Amino acid sequence: MRSKVLFCLLPILIASCTKEIKTKDSLLAHLPPNPALVLKITNLTNFKSELKNNSILKSVESFSHIKQVSDKIQGLEYLTTDKTCVLALYEVGKDNYDYILVAKNSSGLFNVDSVANKTVETLTYEGSHVTKYELDGLEVFSLQKNKDILMSSSMMLMENIIRVSENTPVDPTLKKLYEASSLDKSATIFINPSVNTSVLSLKESSTTLENPFSSWVSLDFTANSDEINLNGVAMAPDSTKNFINLFKGTSPLANKTPSYTPLTAQAILSYTFDDYQVFAKNQNTYLDRVKKNDSLFNTIEEVGLMYLNNERAVLLKSFGTESLYDYLDSKKSASENYQGSEILVLDETNLVEDGFTPLVKDFDSNYCTIIENSFIFSEEKEVLQTVISNHKSSSSFDDDEGFQTAKASMANESSMLFVSNASGIGFFAEHELSPEVFEDIKDNDFKEHVFASQMVMDHGFGHFNILASKIKKNQEKNTVSPLFTLELNTDLATEPQFVKNHRTKQQEIVVQDQNNVLYLISTDGKVLWTKQLDGRIQGEIQQVDIYKNGKLQLAFTTNDQFLVLDRNGDVVPPFNIDYEGGNLNPLAVFDYDGSRNYRFVVTQGRKVYMYNNQAEIVRGFTFSEAPSNILGAPKHFRVGNKDYLVFKQDNSTLRILHRVGSDRIKVPEKIDFSNNEIFLYKNKFSVTNKTGVLHQIDTNGKLTATNFNLNPDHGFYATSNTLVFMDDNVLSIKGRKVELELGVYSKPKIFYIYDKIYVGVTDIQNHQIYLFDSQAEPIPNFPIFGSSLIDLTDMDNDKKLELVAKDQDNSLIVYTIN
Repeated sequence: MRSKVLFCLLPILIASCTKEIKTKDSLLAHLPPNPALVLKITNLTNFKSELKNNSILKSVESFSHIKQVSDKIQGLEYLTTDKTCVLALYEVGKDNYDYILVAKNSSGLFNVDSVANKTVETLTYEGSHVTKYELDGLEVFSLQKNKDILMSSSMMLMENIIRVSENTPVDPTLKKLYEASSLDKSATIFINPSVNTSVLSLKESSTTLENPFSSWVSLDFTANSDEINLNGVAMAPDSTKNFINLFKGTSPLANKTPSYTPLTAQAILSYTFDDYQVFAKNQNTYLDRVKKNDSLFNTIEEVGLMYLNNERAVLLKSFGTESLYDYLDSKKSASENYQGSEILVLDETNLVEDGFTPLVKDFDSNYCTIIENSFIFSEEKEVLQTVISNHKSSSSFDDDEGFQTAKASMANESSMLFVSNASGIGFFAEHELSPEVFEDIKDNDFKEHVFASQMVMDHGFGHFNILASKIKKNQEKNTVSPLFTLELNTDLATEPQFVKNHRTKQQEIVVQDQNNVLYLISTDGKVLWTKQLDGRIQGEIQQVDIYKNGKLQLAFTTNDQFLVLDRNGDVVPPFNIDYEGGNLNPLAVFDYDGSRNYRFVVTQGRKVYMYNNQAEIVRGFTFSEAPSNILGAPKHFRVGNKDYLVFKQDNSTLRILHRVGSDRIKVPEKIDFSNNEIFLYKNKFSVTNKTGVLHQIDTNGKLTATNFNLNPDHGFYATSNTLVFMDDNVLSIKGRKVELELGVYSKPKIFYIYDKIYVGVTDIQNHQIYLFDSQAEPIPNFPIFGSSLIDLTDMDNDKKLELVAKDQDNSLIVYTIN
């Protein structure tokens, strides 16, 4: 029974444990025996981000059984490494945990320079030198062993480490799982339920499991803002009496319990097997008994438990009901009809428990009804009446939004399946967890969440899928809903923008923080990687396909560098070019014929550098130095079959050039440029000055000027046929004016998506994002909260638009528009 409970509670218990934070064996070899939990962290930066931004982990971080450990682990806040490290928890006293962290030594690994209140001293134990840090009251002990660094919150554990022989064998099962774990995930959790139940906070009576759930469980960790997913395997040697070995030699089937369970149920727990006789043999081994297998349950292929208002019903699904029905009919003391279904009153009340322990325990099968090919038993008649009435009205648990959310992440067939809402988790916690943990769960609001566990038995391994997720609601049309928010390590320095993932064809997000760290963020709010840059990115990041193979790179300038990064955030050589003196403008990328023979244009003061796909200077381009400083990024326009390269200079001159750099059109008039870009509008090169005059030059060099009487800090944006101005709080789209609330507004921006024009503008002062169509009509349910100019796209190719913007100073937010 305890093993089954462990399976049901794993979604929330292991998820909460993770809050406490092919690889060489030496890391594991440093650990003393019997850790309560081991965590292999392959990407520390991303793992910290996943923990920091997950709403479920934020809800459980104050749990009494977590807080004591998480407080200690704050001492590792100053740890930075891009190599794999291992974190292990040890119980060093009743309900008292300390950690050991093992990492490869590197410069800057543990930097405490920023800690004002600290002391550092050296301790000696058996000839080894241990450095003791006291950081704002937290103790961290550090020891160097060979080329590795070991850190701990306990000097006693440090002493154990010093005493551990280098030849101490690592648990072979743990070693096997450790070496096979994914390198693509930020972390993998290893836990041994057979010896370390204390970390799961089970009740005193549960701390010793005669027949544990399994030996080691390995779970790869993935999280976004609203979901935690754990995937991996549980191992159970043939010689051990582990719970998962009940399903050894059987194949999983599709779980039908949810379709018979009422919509209002708290939870379902389903077990399937394709051969009852094999299950019965495994059952005898597990229970250490000798019992002759009879044929009464030969047709049973699923045992399901329905949890309804803290009562249970048990389902036995059969592929042939005749023999079992005849047996039950002979054991009934009475029967009655309810909504056309027969309810049997049984004399043999231990039938189900005797037949299917330990899947079903402490259950009296007092009543039974048959629905289609399934026998459903209960202790109370009212429970069966609820099951029957819900089935008659087609109101079943598999239509529940929480179940649908879980189902999307689960395999279609499983040996064990558990799905629960908050009430169901509370029920299990009350009966099986320590009182302190039950109170923590009871006091937290998980009503918008679903918890699920799945195990699929396959060739001696139990494949696990564990989920804790915010329930995904069916969105109504014409709504705008937050999809996720993501908190960075420090304040945002650039506006977040969408970039295409060439593998998935979906859009991801790039943004840079004030520490010049560049982030790539997935469609579900997960930090895929971070890249420390030397300076601030200028303007927007451009995407290019340098090798013409469909793989996209990110190209941009910082203050003093021109860089191209690949899909993994690595520099694409030789695109790592430094410029003495800095002060670069945003990068311009020209693709004259759409052939991906790019021209990368970097401007620095008066200097102009044009590079090809090999990062070589294009010698045929003669405009290498302007008479005065270049303003902003140059632009490339094609009108008819001619190319025009347009540069703004700070001497109020607009230069319009050929591909080779000579003047194509000479503009004699001086223009006191506003702080807006150059656009091609109605086939004319269009730019505004600081007094609100729109200057336009056609391809014959004819210049016209239209005075719109705009303020010097007005915003201007144009496409081939759409002209937009933002002047104080008045937005003008194709001449149609909209007066917005008083505020401080960003420049406007035009998006053309699915044959429709959208115009976005943000009130930076009041944190309001506005979105309009081409007729200056507001998009329903705008304005919404946001603090920067937006980017807009269909992020996941579902024909619904997503919008990204700065949220708080150190976070971004993504909305979905339904």
